[in-house]
Amino acid sequence: MTIDLATKKKVLTRKELEKVIADTTVMEKNIRYPTDSSLLNKSREKLVSIAKKTGIKLRQTYQRLGLSIKRKVDCYAHAKQYKRLSKGIKTLKTYLGRVVRDVERSIQSSDDLIRNQFTNLLSINVSFGLDLL
Repeated sequence: MTIDLATKKKVLTRKELEKVIADTTVMEKNIRYPTDSSLLNKSREKLVSIAKKTGIKLRQTYQRLGLSIKRKVDCYAHAKQYKRLSKGIKTLKTYLGRVVRDVERSIQSSDDLIRNQFTNLLSINVSFGLDLL
């Protein structure tokens, strides 16, 4: 693309393109790979934020607890402490399940507009395996 742009703008000539030296240094990417803990915490946060926007009052949001457990789980994974890691993921799954059930109870008595906002997110959570909780 750089060479095409340079020839279109007439910055380079044909003779200069006979031999091209390309720097293939790869820049480090800022890629965040999804983990169970981050996905569980993110879906809980999404449910809580949509509930606040629609005016649904939840019993508990697990905002501080969820974030602290997620941080601990990340440290456990780095330190290869797999028993603690699985216990933390189970706790995050429990928090998300409680919020899901609280939202489901709250939207039963509400109108269709509010139900439609939660339908997609709740179906994703059920497919993630929260129906077993």
